[in-house]
Amino acid sequence: MTTARDRPPEEAAEDTSFARGLRVLLTIADRGEIRADELGTLLDTPPSTIYRYLRTLTEFGFVDRNGAIYRLGPQLHIGGGTNVTSAELIRSADPVLHALAAETGETAVISRRIGLTAMCLHEVPSDQSLRVELGVGEATALDAGAIARVLLAYAPADIQKEFLGSRRTAPGGQPRKELRKELASIEAAGIARSVDDPVRDSVAIAVPVLRDDGIVAAVGVIGPETRCGLAWRARASRLLPDAAAAIATALTSLA
Repeated sequence: MTTARDRPPEEAAEDTSFARGLRVLLTIADRGEIRADELGTLLDTPPSTIYRYLRTLTEFGFVDRNGAIYRLGPQLHIGGGTNVTSAELIRSADPVLHALAAETGETAVISRRIGLTAMCLHEVPSDQSLRVELGVGEATALDAGAIARVLLAYAPADIQKEFLGSRRTAPGGQPRKELRKELASIEAAGIARSVDDPVRDSVAIAVPVLRDDGIVAAVGVIGPETRCGLAWRARASRLLPDAAAAIATALTSLA
């Protein structure tokens, strides 16, 4: 089984650097505002590395600097549910993901949109030796598989427009017009399904975690296509809406 981790070394190194930069951004989003030295301590990263990431993020408008304090910049649009920190999401989702993994026998995942990417915040891997894992901290394009596409389908219109305008086709050569129709279908149905995307020979199903102020995250399950037949897909599709509702309820209880 090919997983999101099975990449050439040079690509893995690039992904690791990218993921670290996104963790810096995610930490700033969680804290609201923070000093560079605090970032270094929290992420166990040398100050020189932190400043390198901050410089790049600031140049692109993802981060604003006010003296020694850093906060999210004008170019970063996370959307609804921004008052929910990723730490709260992970804490609220953890027992639900464990239950989903046990019920479905496959890996359960919660992801959040950061800019124009979908980041895996937390996952509970399947107990099977042959399994699919996305990798905590890994980021993908917003059209890469069911979990990411849920985040795109429920994203604000300006985010959809910006993302769709940045590429001529979706994965597999899908025209943008068809992707727009698929996103509308996902929003109408409240669920997304994908095969062979983002991991080869895999099946993924996902739904949004919604609050009154918009989408907070996407929760889904992903496993090998050889195990995830029609009966499994039907069962996962029934379980996921309740899982999303449980996470939303847990988040409300934290307020």
